[in-house]
Order: sequence, then structure tokens, then C-alpha cells
Amino acid sequence: MFFLYDISISLMAFGMKIASLFNEKVKKGVAGRRDSLKNVQQALAKDDRVIWMHAASLGEYEQGLPVLERLKIQYPDYKILVSFFSPSGYENVVKKKHIADAICYLPFDKKNTIQQFVNSFQTALFFTVKYDFWYRLLEVLNQKNIPVYVVSALFYEKQKFFTSGGRFFVEQLRKNVNIFFHQTEHSLKLAESIGLTNSMYTGDTRYDRVKQNVKNFTEVPLIQNFIQNKPALVIGSSWEAEENLVEKFINENSETKIILAPHDLKRVPQIKQRFGDKAILYSKLENSQSSVINRQLLIIDNIGMLSRLYHYANVAVVGGGFHTSGLHNILEAAAYAVPVIFGNQYKKNPEADALIEAGAAKSFSDENAAVDFLLQLFRDEDKRKSMGSLAGEFIAGQPDAATIILNNIHAK
Repeated sequence: MFFLYDISISLMAFGMKIASLFNEKVKKGVAGRRDSLKNVQQALAKDDRVIWMHAASLGEYEQGLPVLERLKIQYPDYKILVSFFSPSGYENVVKKKHIADAICYLPFDKKNTIQQFVNSFQTALFFTVKYDFWYRLLEVLNQKNIPVYVVSALFYEKQKFFTSGGRFFVEQLRKNVNIFFHQTEHSLKLAESIGLTNSMYTGDTRYDRVKQNVKNFTEVPLIQNFIQNKPALVIGSSWEAEENLVEKFINENSETKIILAPHDLKRVPQIKQRFGDKAILYSKLENSQSSVINRQLLIIDNIGMLSRLYHYANVAVVGGGFHTSGLHNILEAAAYAVPVIFGNQYKKNPEADALIEAGAAKSFSDENAAVDFLLQLFRDEDKRKSMGSLAGEFIAGQPDAATIILNNIHAK
């Protein structure tokens, strides 16, 4: 079966190289992999003891970070390596402050390539986040007796493990992973149903992360100046659907201040043109009332501020759920005790169902229905505050997943 797996990896690598001729994002990933071994060898000595976290993309990186940070504190003499599959994860993290000694793309999962990479340093512990499994890598780590964990593991019914051809992949996970730390009890039951009994429920490490964001919050004076003590709507990681929502909302409500953080900063000029004089860019804000007095919409044209913006929201809309690209992080908003609104396409986001069930969030199939509900919330302060309180209580009640995970790692 490994023969077929190796062929699929070779085909994937070839396909990505062809796609890189036409797609800038794929091109970055292909080019970055060529330098992975060199970058790691420059940053890490062959006898360095290394704690290695792998994340598919930025969301998984944020999910694994509470565990990685705690490991760094408890083992300060160990080096930290973070590997990514996606350019969106690598590009975002490498440009900002981080705790890693080395950051790279994970090489293509070919046996010789992976062996050379793993042999270039001494891995003391490896963990991957959620469900990004590479079977040659897991095999090589197991052969070197390196502990392997899966943090915030998430199994769902449509994965290949639950198909007639999934036995090979299940067997590789059973042999090569020490413990699966599941983010939901449903995921735990699914894993156990296929024989992955080396599993336990710990909760989702993203809750640890957003609680930490609230605890470490620092003011953004220009935001407070823009709001001018008026109610505020924050639109996080917007796509075009959420911007359509903003346009409809503005036509019905001219009193609420709106802060919009686009998913893609390249679209900022287009968004500014769409809203004209009603909007101002964050980079153009001044510490004076005159610059914002007639502006209802603030467009965030930088990276790294979003998690703090939700502190100023009375209601939050989080992007990605009105199409199949994927819902962005709704927990960052809920952690500030804010009602959260989003589209209804979020099949890989169990936290969305949990927040809805708690009465702290609502999802909608189209922007018009979402706008109607938003208008209702801004007219009904009691309902708005009640939903917000339920959101805050829901986040506060989640287990300290990182502590549970670390205790079990230490026990091993």
C-alpha cells in the first residue's frame, strides 16, 4: 500500500510544480520546499534537541501554539522547529514575532527526502495539529523512537479513515502516534470506533489561545477614537459576501460604527473605492475627532490587529462562512463576550455548532437574513447583551486543553 501512497505523493508534487507556473501561492510553497533542509541546517545543529510542531496552515499554527509555548517554557534548552504545508501559514508566521528557532515548509513526504530532513537534527518530541498526517514522516519518526502526538485532533465521518480503503491509513496512525488529544468528544468516539484507542478528550487548544488574548489585551487608542462611544460592529476576515452585508447594513443603520478587517489586504483599495467617503483606512487615522467624524466605516489595512478589535465590538461578523472557502476564527470574538454572526457553510468547525447551541451565535444562508438579524440586535440592547454574556460564559467554561495535554506528555 505504501507503493500507491508514494505514487500519490509524487503526483501531488508534480502537480504542484505545474500549478506553480500559474499560481503565485503554490509557487511560494514549491520554492520554499527547495530550501527547507538548508534553512533547518543553518538554524539547528545536528546535536540540537528539538521540539517540532507541524501545522498545515495559520489556523492550525494558532491552535497548536498554546502547547508549543508551554513546552518552550518548561524546556528552555530545547530548540523549536515549526513546519508548514501551506504558504498562507508560513508567510504569515515568518514575518512576525514568534518563538521558533527555525520555520520551514515540510518537505514533500518522500521516504529519502524525509529521512534526510529528520536526520539533520535530534527531534525530542513531534506533534502535528488537527489532522495533517504525512505517513512517511510518521514512519521515520517511529523508527527513531521519537514520541508523536496529535493536538486538537479532529475526526469526522467523511474522512478516508472511515471508507473501505482507509485501513492502511488507520494502521499507520495506530502504529506511529503515541496519543491523539481530541478537541471534541465526537472526534474521540469516531477514532475509537476504528481502533485508535490511544486517544483521549482534552478540548480544543484554541480556547486556551483566545482566553490568553483577552487576558493580555492592550488598548488600541485610535480605534476607541474612531468609535466615539457609539455602538460598534466588527467584521473579521471579510470576503466579498461580508462586504455586501456591510453595504446593506449601512443603508439601514447610519449610527453604528463599523470596523472591517479584510481576509485579503490586496483588496483594500477596491473596498475603499466601494464605500467612498463613508470609509477611512486605519493607516490614515489621526488622533483627532475631525478625521473620523463623518466616517462610519474603518478599513483595517494591516495584519495582526484583528484579535484585539473584537474587544471594541458590540456584535461581530466573521467571514468565510457564506461560501466553501471555510469559516475563519469565531472564538476570538466570542472570548470578548460578543455575539457572533456568520454564514452557514462551516462543516469542519464544530465550535460553530457549539456556540449556536449555547445561544451565543447565529448562522445564516445569505447576507440579507444576516443583515436583518444584525439590525434587530442593534435595536434590542438586552438581546445583544444576553447573547454576548452567553458567548463569554461558553468560552470561560471550556477545559484548559494545553494543561491536560502537557500533563499527559510529561507522564510519558
